[in-house]
Amino acid sequence: MKIRKAVFPVAGLGTRVLPATKAMPKEMLTIVDRPLIQYVVDEAREAGIEHFVLVTGRNKGVIEDHFDCMYELDATLAARGKKAEQEILARDQPEAGAMSFTRQQAPLGLGHAVWCARDIVGDEPFAVLLPDELVLNTPGCLKQMIEAAARLGDKSNLIAVEGVPEHLAHQYGICGVGKRHGSNMFEVDGMVEKPPKGTAPSNLSITGRYILQPEIFKILETQERGAGGEIQLTDAMIGLAKTQRFYGLEFAGERHDCGSRAGFLRANIAYGMARADLRDGLRAEMKRYLEK
Repeated sequence: MKIRKAVFPVAGLGTRVLPATKAMPKEMLTIVDRPLIQYVVDEAREAGIEHFVLVTGRNKGVIEDHFDCMYELDATLAARGKKAEQEILARDQPEAGAMSFTRQQAPLGLGHAVWCARDIVGDEPFAVLLPDELVLNTPGCLKQMIEAAARLGDKSNLIAVEGVPEHLAHQYGICGVGKRHGSNMFEVDGMVEKPPKGTAPSNLSITGRYILQPEIFKILETQERGAGGEIQLTDAMIGLAKTQRFYGLEFAGERHDCGSRAGFLRANIAYGMARADLRDGLRAEMKRYLEK
Protein backbone atom coordinates (compact mmCIF):
# COMPACT_ATOMS: atom_id res chain seq x y z
CA MET A 1 0.00 0.00 0.00
CA LYS A 2 1.28 3.46 -0.88
CA ILE A 3 2.54 5.47 2.07
CA ARG A 4 0.45 8.63 1.89
CA LYS A 5 0.55 10.04 5.42
CA ALA A 6 3.31 11.25 7.70
CA VAL A 7 3.17 12.12 11.40
CA PHE A 8 5.26 14.97 12.82
CA PRO A 9 5.44 15.07 16.65
CA VAL A 10 5.83 18.78 17.44
CA ALA A 11 4.53 19.01 21.01
CA GLY A 12 7.93 18.81 22.73
CA LEU A 13 9.08 21.55 25.09
CA GLY A 14 12.57 21.98 23.62
CA THR A 15 14.24 22.00 27.02
CA ARG A 16 17.70 21.29 25.57
CA VAL A 17 17.82 24.69 23.89
CA LEU A 18 16.23 26.94 26.51
CA PRO A 19 15.75 29.90 26.78
CA ALA A 20 15.26 30.11 22.98
CA THR A 21 12.23 27.84 23.26
CA LYS A 22 10.59 29.50 26.25
CA ALA A 23 8.07 31.34 24.08
CA MET A 24 8.79 29.93 20.61
CA PRO A 25 8.40 26.30 19.49
CA LYS A 26 11.74 24.62 18.83
CA GLU A 27 10.32 23.49 15.49
CA MET A 28 10.25 27.15 14.40
CA LEU A 29 13.94 27.75 15.12
CA THR A 30 15.59 28.62 11.83
CA ILE A 31 18.34 26.78 10.02
CA VAL A 32 19.70 29.51 7.74
CA ASP A 33 16.37 31.09 6.64
CA ARG A 34 13.82 28.30 7.06
CA PRO A 35 12.27 26.83 10.22
CA LEU A 36 13.06 23.25 11.17
CA ILE A 37 9.50 22.09 10.53
CA GLN A 38 9.64 23.34 6.94
CA TYR A 39 12.68 21.19 6.19
CA VAL A 40 11.03 17.96 7.33
CA VAL A 41 7.72 18.76 5.63
CA ASP A 42 9.67 19.38 2.43
CA GLU A 43 11.46 16.05 2.90
CA ALA A 44 8.12 14.29 3.26
CA ARG A 45 6.66 16.09 0.23
CA GLU A 46 9.67 15.03 -1.86
CA ALA A 47 9.01 11.43 -0.81
CA GLY A 48 5.44 11.57 -2.10
CA ILE A 49 3.58 12.16 1.18
CA GLU A 50 0.12 13.62 0.55
CA HIS A 51 -1.21 14.22 4.09
CA PHE A 52 0.85 15.82 6.85
CA VAL A 53 -0.29 15.15 10.44
CA LEU A 54 1.20 17.45 13.07
CA VAL A 55 0.79 16.46 16.73
CA THR A 56 0.97 19.76 18.57
CA GLY A 57 0.68 21.08 22.10
CA ARG A 58 0.06 24.34 23.93
CA ASN A 59 1.86 27.43 22.62
CA LYS A 60 2.42 25.79 19.23
CA GLY A 61 -0.13 27.79 17.27
CA VAL A 62 2.58 29.60 15.32
CA ILE A 63 3.36 26.31 13.55
CA GLU A 64 -0.19 26.22 12.18
CA ASP A 65 0.13 29.88 11.20
CA HIS A 66 3.34 29.14 9.32
CA PHE A 67 1.51 26.76 6.98
CA ASP A 68 -1.49 29.06 6.52
CA CYS A 69 -1.99 31.87 3.99
CA MET A 70 -1.09 35.38 5.20
CA TYR A 71 -3.13 37.71 3.05
CA GLU A 72 -1.64 40.91 4.47
CA LEU A 73 1.90 39.71 3.73
CA ASP A 74 0.96 38.52 0.24
CA ALA A 75 -0.71 41.83 -0.54
CA THR A 76 2.26 43.82 0.74
CA LEU A 77 4.75 41.78 -1.30
CA ALA A 78 2.60 42.15 -4.41
CA ALA A 79 2.30 45.91 -3.93
CA ARG A 80 6.08 46.21 -3.59
CA GLY A 81 6.79 44.00 -6.59
CA LYS A 82 8.67 41.38 -4.57
CA LYS A 83 7.94 38.47 -6.90
CA ALA A 84 10.84 36.30 -5.69
CA GLU A 85 9.57 36.39 -2.12
CA GLN A 86 6.03 35.62 -3.28
CA GLU A 87 7.30 32.60 -5.18
CA ILE A 88 9.09 31.30 -2.08
CA LEU A 89 5.91 31.52 -0.01
CA ALA A 90 3.84 29.90 -2.77
CA ARG A 91 6.33 27.04 -3.08
CA ASP A 92 6.12 26.25 0.63
CA GLN A 93 2.33 26.54 0.86
CA PRO A 94 0.64 23.11 1.25
CA GLU A 95 -2.49 22.28 -0.67
CA ALA A 96 -5.80 22.98 1.05
CA GLY A 97 -6.73 20.08 3.32
CA ALA A 98 -3.27 18.49 3.13
CA MET A 99 -2.43 19.26 6.78
CA SER A 100 -4.11 18.07 9.95
CA PHE A 101 -3.37 19.18 13.50
CA THR A 102 -4.18 17.27 16.68
CA ARG A 103 -3.25 17.94 20.30
CA GLN A 104 -1.09 15.93 22.67
CA GLN A 105 -2.45 17.30 25.94
CA ALA A 106 0.40 16.07 28.14
CA PRO A 107 4.13 15.45 27.53
CA LEU A 108 3.94 11.66 27.78
CA GLY A 109 6.58 10.77 25.22
CA LEU A 110 7.09 10.07 21.54
CA GLY A 111 5.01 6.90 21.57
CA HIS A 112 2.05 8.77 23.03
CA ALA A 113 2.44 11.55 20.46
CA VAL A 114 2.29 9.03 17.61
CA TRP A 115 -0.76 7.37 19.20
CA CYS A 116 -2.56 10.74 19.23
CA ALA A 117 -2.57 10.62 15.40
CA ARG A 118 -4.31 7.23 15.21
CA ASP A 119 -7.72 8.39 13.96
CA ILE A 120 -6.23 10.65 11.29
CA VAL A 121 -3.80 8.00 10.02
CA GLY A 122 -6.38 5.21 10.05
CA ASP A 123 -5.67 1.65 8.90
CA GLU A 124 -2.71 2.22 6.58
CA PRO A 125 1.08 2.34 6.84
CA PHE A 126 2.54 5.74 7.64
CA ALA A 127 5.78 7.60 8.18
CA VAL A 128 7.03 9.37 11.30
CA LEU A 129 9.54 12.22 11.08
CA LEU A 130 11.09 13.96 14.08
CA PRO A 131 11.42 17.66 13.21
CA ASP A 132 14.54 18.33 15.28
CA GLU A 133 16.54 15.78 13.24
CA LEU A 134 17.55 16.89 9.75
CA VAL A 135 19.26 14.80 7.09
CA LEU A 136 21.19 16.74 4.48
CA ASN A 137 21.06 14.73 1.27
CA THR A 138 19.40 14.45 -2.13
CA PRO A 139 17.28 12.37 -2.29
CA GLY A 140 16.06 12.87 1.26
CA CYS A 141 16.09 10.21 3.93
CA LEU A 142 12.35 9.46 3.76
CA LYS A 143 12.42 9.06 -0.02
CA GLN A 144 15.24 6.54 0.37
CA MET A 145 13.14 4.68 2.94
CA ILE A 146 9.96 4.63 0.84
CA GLU A 147 11.90 3.32 -2.14
CA ALA A 148 13.42 0.60 0.07
CA ALA A 149 9.99 -0.30 1.47
CA ALA A 150 8.65 -0.66 -2.09
CA ARG A 151 11.44 -3.14 -2.87
CA LEU A 152 10.50 -5.24 0.15
CA GLY A 153 6.93 -5.46 -1.06
CA ASP A 154 5.53 -6.98 2.14
CA LYS A 155 3.85 -5.76 5.31
CA SER A 156 7.01 -4.66 7.08
CA ASN A 157 8.29 -1.78 9.15
CA LEU A 158 11.39 0.24 8.36
CA ILE A 159 13.60 2.42 10.54
CA ALA A 160 16.46 4.69 9.55
CA VAL A 161 19.68 3.85 11.39
CA GLU A 162 23.05 5.49 11.78
CA GLY A 163 26.31 4.32 13.30
CA VAL A 164 27.38 6.00 16.55
CA PRO A 165 30.59 5.64 18.58
CA GLU A 166 30.33 2.46 20.63
CA HIS A 167 31.09 4.27 23.89
CA LEU A 168 28.01 6.46 23.30
CA ALA A 169 25.60 3.67 22.33
CA HIS A 170 23.98 3.74 25.78
CA GLN A 171 22.54 7.17 24.94
CA TYR A 172 20.44 5.91 22.00
CA GLY A 173 17.86 3.40 20.92
CA ILE A 174 19.94 0.61 19.38
CA CYS A 175 18.99 -2.23 17.05
CA GLY A 176 20.56 -5.63 16.48
CA VAL A 177 21.63 -6.65 12.97
CA GLY A 178 20.14 -9.76 11.38
CA LYS A 179 20.10 -10.97 7.79
CA ARG A 180 21.49 -8.49 5.28
CA HIS A 181 19.49 -7.35 2.24
CA GLY A 182 22.04 -5.57 0.11
CA SER A 183 24.75 -3.27 1.34
CA ASN A 184 22.63 -0.87 3.40
CA MET A 185 19.53 -2.77 4.59
CA PHE A 186 19.10 -5.58 7.10
CA GLU A 187 16.51 -7.38 9.18
CA VAL A 188 16.39 -5.93 12.67
CA ASP A 189 17.31 -8.52 15.27
CA GLY A 190 16.04 -6.89 18.45
CA MET A 191 15.82 -3.30 19.70
CA VAL A 192 16.66 -1.75 23.03
CA GLU A 193 16.13 1.80 24.30
CA LYS A 194 19.29 3.25 25.91
CA PRO A 195 21.03 -0.04 26.80
CA PRO A 196 23.38 -0.11 29.81
CA LYS A 197 26.99 0.60 28.91
CA GLY A 198 28.70 -2.33 27.23
CA THR A 199 25.50 -4.26 26.45
CA ALA A 200 24.39 -2.72 23.13
CA PRO A 201 23.81 -5.32 20.37
CA SER A 202 25.43 -3.01 17.79
CA ASN A 203 26.42 0.61 17.30
CA LEU A 204 23.50 1.34 14.95
CA SER A 205 21.18 3.90 16.51
CA ILE A 206 17.52 4.37 15.66
CA THR A 207 17.17 7.85 14.19
CA GLY A 208 14.18 10.09 13.69
CA ARG A 209 12.64 8.48 10.59
CA TYR A 210 10.23 5.53 10.65
CA ILE A 211 7.80 3.71 8.37
CA LEU A 212 5.28 1.85 10.52
CA GLN A 213 2.27 -0.38 10.06
CA PRO A 214 -1.01 0.72 11.68
CA GLU A 215 -0.97 -2.19 14.15
CA ILE A 216 1.47 -0.09 16.20
CA PHE A 217 -1.50 1.98 17.44
CA LYS A 218 -3.10 -0.97 19.21
CA ILE A 219 0.15 -1.62 21.06
CA LEU A 220 0.65 2.04 21.95
CA GLU A 221 -2.86 2.13 23.41
CA THR A 222 -1.74 -0.03 26.35
CA GLN A 223 2.00 0.61 26.27
CA GLU A 224 3.45 1.11 29.74
CA ARG A 225 5.85 3.94 30.47
CA GLY A 226 9.50 3.19 29.86
CA ALA A 227 12.74 5.18 29.90
CA GLY A 228 12.30 8.64 31.40
CA GLY A 229 8.82 7.75 32.62
CA GLU A 230 7.49 8.26 29.08
CA ILE A 231 5.64 6.05 26.60
CA GLN A 232 8.49 5.09 24.29
CA LEU A 233 7.93 4.38 20.61
CA THR A 234 10.87 1.96 20.67
CA ASP A 235 9.14 -0.16 23.32
CA ALA A 236 6.02 -0.38 21.14
CA MET A 237 8.12 -1.32 18.13
CA ILE A 238 9.68 -4.12 20.17
CA GLY A 239 6.16 -5.41 20.81
CA LEU A 240 5.19 -5.14 17.14
CA ALA A 241 8.37 -6.97 16.12
CA LYS A 242 6.93 -10.12 17.70
CA THR A 243 4.45 -10.40 14.81
CA GLN A 244 5.91 -8.24 12.02
CA ARG A 245 9.33 -7.80 10.48
CA PHE A 246 11.43 -4.70 11.02
CA TYR A 247 14.17 -3.62 8.66
CA GLY A 248 16.93 -1.12 9.23
CA LEU A 249 18.14 1.19 6.48
CA GLU A 250 21.58 2.79 6.71
CA PHE A 251 20.61 5.94 4.84
CA ALA A 252 22.83 8.17 2.75
CA GLY A 253 23.20 11.66 4.13
CA GLU A 254 24.47 13.80 6.98
CA ARG A 255 22.28 13.77 10.08
CA HIS A 256 22.02 16.85 12.28
CA ASP A 257 20.55 16.79 15.79
CA CYS A 258 19.11 20.30 15.94
CA GLY A 259 17.68 19.73 19.41
CA SER A 260 21.11 20.35 20.94
CA ARG A 261 23.00 23.63 20.88
CA ALA A 262 26.08 22.23 19.16
CA GLY A 263 24.00 20.31 16.64
CA PHE A 264 21.92 23.39 15.87
CA LEU A 265 24.99 25.50 15.17
CA ARG A 266 26.55 22.74 13.07
CA ALA A 267 23.38 22.40 11.01
CA ASN A 268 23.33 26.12 10.23
CA ILE A 269 26.89 25.92 8.90
CA ALA A 270 26.24 22.72 6.94
CA TYR A 271 23.04 23.95 5.32
CA GLY A 272 24.58 27.34 4.60
CA MET A 273 27.56 25.73 2.91
CA ALA A 274 25.21 23.54 0.86
CA ARG A 275 23.66 26.63 -0.76
CA ALA A 276 25.41 28.06 -3.80
CA ASP A 277 24.06 31.55 -3.05
CA LEU A 278 25.59 31.58 0.44
CA ARG A 279 28.61 29.28 0.30
CA ASP A 280 31.35 31.72 -0.73
CA GLY A 281 30.27 34.51 1.60
CA LEU A 282 29.87 32.14 4.55
CA ARG A 283 33.26 30.57 3.94
CA ALA A 284 34.88 34.00 3.83
CA GLU A 285 33.17 35.08 7.06
CA MET A 286 34.19 31.90 8.89
CA LYS A 287 37.78 32.24 7.69
CA ARG A 288 37.90 35.87 8.80
CA TYR A 289 36.52 34.99 12.23
CA LEU A 290 38.86 32.02 12.76
CA GLU A 291 41.89 34.14 11.88
CA LYS A 292 41.17 36.59 14.69
